[in-house]
Amino acid sequence: MLSSYRKVFQRTVAVARASKRVPSTRLLSSSKSWVPSSEDKLQKVTTQSLIHEVAEQQRELANKVVPWFLKNMPAAYFRNVPEHLRHQHVKAITSLRDMMDSDLSLNVRSKDEDGIKHTYINSQVRSGLLHSQIKNLVVPEGHQLSNVDVFSSMDGGVALNIFSFEPVKVVHSHPTRESSQKVFDLIEEIKAGKHSHESWVPKYSESFSEASVNDFLNRVTSNYVAQTSARRILIQKEMFDQIRNSDGSVVKIEPFVGAGAGSMSWVTIAASNVLPEVLLRLESAIISARGLDIARAHLHSVECPEISTGDIPGQVTILRLLVSPTDESKNLNSNPAFAEVLARDLRRAKWFDNSTTELGLNKHPHLGLDKAEVITALGSMLHGPLYKLDSASFSSIQSILQLVEGNQNIAVAEKIAALFLDRFNPANPLPNDEFKRRSDEIRSKIPTLPSEASKLLIGKMLDAVHATLRTNFYNADRYALSLRVDPMIMMPPGGPTAERPLPFGVFFCHGRHFNAFHNRFRDIARGGLRLVTPQNSDQYAVESTRQYDEVYGLSYAQQLKNKDIPEGGSKGVILINTPAIPDSNNKVFAMRKSVKAFSDALLDLIVKDSVSKLVDFYGKDELIYLGPDEQIIPSDIEWIINRAGQRGYPLPAAFMSSKKDDGFNHKEFGVTSEGVKVYLDVALRTVLKKVPEKETFTVKITGGPDGDVAGNLIRILFRDYGANCKIVGIADGFGVAEDPNGLDHDELLRLFYEGKSIDHFNKSKLSTEGVVLSAAPGNEEGINRRNSFPFRVKSDIFVPAGGRPNTINGENWHKFLDENGKPSSPLIVEGANIFNTPEARKNLFEKGNVIIVKDSSANKCGVITSSCEVMSSMLLSKSEFMAIKPELVEDVLVRLRHLARLEGELLFKEYRNYPGALPHFSERISMAIAKVTDAVTDALANVEPSDPLFQELLPLIRENLPKKLADVAGDRIASRFPVQYQRNAIASALASQLVYQEGIHLVEAQPYEKTAERAFAYYREHKKMQGIIGDLENMNLGAAEKHKGVIVDILKRGGARTSLDIF
Repeated sequence: MLSSYRKVFQRTVAVARASKRVPSTRLLSSSKSWVPSSEDKLQKVTTQSLIHEVAEQQRELANKVVPWFLKNMPAAYFRNVPEHLRHQHVKAITSLRDMMDSDLSLNVRSKDEDGIKHTYINSQVRSGLLHSQIKNLVVPEGHQLSNVDVFSSMDGGVALNIFSFEPVKVVHSHPTRESSQKVFDLIEEIKAGKHSHESWVPKYSESFSEASVNDFLNRVTSNYVAQTSARRILIQKEMFDQIRNSDGSVVKIEPFVGAGAGSMSWVTIAASNVLPEVLLRLESAIISARGLDIARAHLHSVECPEISTGDIPGQVTILRLLVSPTDESKNLNSNPAFAEVLARDLRRAKWFDNSTTELGLNKHPHLGLDKAEVITALGSMLHGPLYKLDSASFSSIQSILQLVEGNQNIAVAEKIAALFLDRFNPANPLPNDEFKRRSDEIRSKIPTLPSEASKLLIGKMLDAVHATLRTNFYNADRYALSLRVDPMIMMPPGGPTAERPLPFGVFFCHGRHFNAFHNRFRDIARGGLRLVTPQNSDQYAVESTRQYDEVYGLSYAQQLKNKDIPEGGSKGVILINTPAIPDSNNKVFAMRKSVKAFSDALLDLIVKDSVSKLVDFYGKDELIYLGPDEQIIPSDIEWIINRAGQRGYPLPAAFMSSKKDDGFNHKEFGVTSEGVKVYLDVALRTVLKKVPEKETFTVKITGGPDGDVAGNLIRILFRDYGANCKIVGIADGFGVAEDPNGLDHDELLRLFYEGKSIDHFNKSKLSTEGVVLSAAPGNEEGINRRNSFPFRVKSDIFVPAGGRPNTINGENWHKFLDENGKPSSPLIVEGANIFNTPEARKNLFEKGNVIIVKDSSANKCGVITSSCEVMSSMLLSKSEFMAIKPELVEDVLVRLRHLARLEGELLFKEYRNYPGALPHFSERISMAIAKVTDAVTDALANVEPSDPLFQELLPLIRENLPKKLADVAGDRIASRFPVQYQRNAIASALASQLVYQEGIHLVEAQPYEKTAERAFAYYREHKKMQGIIGDLENMNLGAAEKHKGVIVDILKRGGARTSLDIF
């Protein structure tokens, strides 16, 4: 060790004494007292010598670097960067200066009261450097990107890029009038005409009024005003005003004016509600891929609370980039066509999925983003059908895209995308004969592809182009890519069957981090919109394979349950690629953003003004009615309705139900649960022979106390049956609570009213046999008990009121039975849709004698409520609705219970008198009503409202409205309801009346072509019989008076049918 110190000391002393020419060997061997002789002393002297040497070198470097720094860093740097940060930068550059021949970089991290700053200092200015840094940018936890400043020294020797991050929730200081005076001074100059000859200065408009400018300045930070010129502030304010009430984007491209401008351009992007770091990453990727280099960048955020997304504050991000072309063909100042395409892509950037940008910018840049988006959309839409044909080759969307990227495949896929784009280009639509020629040419190449999977994939993609009837691709301001397709493209091999009928229409949307389907079984249809958010990439792949099956199954269940309303069944499912979103806050943001993108892209294809600008192979108007389902929150509902109004959708308040004010919020009023409880009551009395007001019974429930159906069911059961109802177990996504003695009523109601999941149940409220466990990741016991809960816990009744579709299926139904074949619950009332598969229902009934009230019956009251809301939206203004809302709510609840009991009693009567399982009769009731509805709708298709038949049947609509609504606005039906909606309303009302009164067998026996005619005749005879019954009830029959009740009852039960003499 001593020898190593001697070597260092020898070198240091040589440097220090060089001017005296003293031989180092002599110094080291000298016996003078100042020469260190021990290791400790030698180490100390060596350290001091090294410090001196380094300090001298740093001083010498600083003498060179500081003047260079002051001379070469641009003025904007000194204007925008605070002094303490400049000092750090000088020190860092000094450290790099000796090694400037190498491509080195430093990351200087600093923290102050404003947040965290990362400064990347590179020893060379080179093309693509900024994009590379942005691509790998890591946002500190709990922060968001708030500002970007990009600088390079004027001699090209140093690149210095500063990324500023602020806490997600921060209160900004706004500029004072004094600091903003430059803006008002410029406005006065513009008004005076001082800059009229300068094209780069904006013209005066109302946007520059004092009130409007003050409003804008109160949304920005003091730093923004200090760092930005008055001209630039006015330009960016105009851009802000264009998008402040939407989630859109706007782009402005202008030449750079100044020394060394050359072919450089300023590109400014203003985008609403996008994470700043995401916008920066996406826009820089597009610009880099287009052959442009970013020389400078500035990013600022403008507060915009009016477009807030739930609890996420609204903001507009303004990104300004100084770009230069890598070759003259990319010069934005001289190539307007190139600039227009770039602006369009930049405007849409925040809505592009990563799969699109990766394919079109990185892996196959020859495609461009247009063709890449078409390819990724078609591949995503077809995942489910392809998986059914070859599960190994098409296990995920990623596997589909990897297959597309093969050399031969990508060439054909590019031709398919080009065919799609040319067919739907409204500026120059491809003629049909040319479309057929090019399509045939592509199809002729499919047999030459390298694998069967390739042939299958490319063939289906080409089929999908043929199946597309409308697309919003050429809508410049679209939020996602949407397609209206022929439902046949989504059908399994063999096509539709009696068990799996063909839907009426299918919409598909492809956007950033999501894919969505909307499926409906009638022209006028309604149903919920739900979000699916997988926890990991494997689960996402599985959910993607079955996404269309889920939306099909849910909408078909909806079709069966919509038997009592004018609208047929539909459903929307948005599958979000949550595993691709790293931060939990960003996931919430992506969920809300996907709802907006899906809804707006759907409106693109159904709003008349928008459709008129598209190439349309469908050629008919379409009305869609949505409702809230899983993970849709009140702010989503409000946004969707407002957006529908902005877009010109007829009756926008009817586009989405369960509105907070002028609507019936399902959770607030427990409308679905009211119906579930009625079926549970009828089943208890009929199957288990229990009188629930007098006897105890036990229930287990899936779905948390914070959920709509489960939570309200808990409340209603305790309201109506008190202590007689014992809930022995509840399981939800967060945990499980079990107690064979019954979970404490007050504690469950506390969780319901506080909106908390079951894992928050107070354990002190349990009996000695009770247990509460969390199902959080890592808690294996809680997860296992939660997952086995439906099969394991014993109760009189099981109510699945939440949970994933197909939870009990053909693989696991046997777990519901014990070793003796006895079910854990003899009665199931399906509060949740398709919780049990048809195969599971069949086996549970046949092997375990389990009585199941099917979902299409049990939870139908939610859709009836939504339909009442749609009709109210058509008939009442918001103020009129609010004035009678309490009475209207009560009337709706009365109607729900009445319709549920009508079907429940018919259901168990048919089950009691004829062989078959209860779900079988539930479907037959729905199909019988649907048969009459369809027949009557068809018969009225060309019957105008002035026709005597139409006028005769019109009272049916009023009779089926909630009483208060009929009293207040029944006379508005003819003028407010669309004519087709009136036809549907007449048909569904007459069909329900006929089936609930006479049963299913009467309807099933009728030839379809005679059904409408006989339904009309029945309506007339039924009205006549009601008159006779009324007369009888008011008549004194003398000696026969004691038989009056029997006579009236017989006439009510079968008088109309008997008088027709045709049944």
